[in-house]
Amino acid sequence: MARKYSRKASSDVERVMKKRKAGTLRSGRSKKKVTSRKQAIAIGLSEARAKGRKVPKKASKKKTAKKRKAAKNKTARKR
Repeated sequence: MARKYSRKASSDVERVMKKRKAGTLRSGRSKKKVTSRKQAIAIGLSEARAKGRKVPKKASKKKTAKKRKAAKNKTARKR
């Protein structure tokens, strides 16, 4: 099975994680210090995508169960 992420993408994420640990990683527009591990990984993957590395597309936002149920009921009423 082929790799989902390229080695270069992994090294980009690794570099960002080291910056986070050193306390020098900053977020986009606000330039606030990043302390969250998940946010640091997201920044690394985003930068890797911008460089054209092999990284899967961002996961689409999923509808919540309530919204799905409401949409289903709405279509059922139309019939």
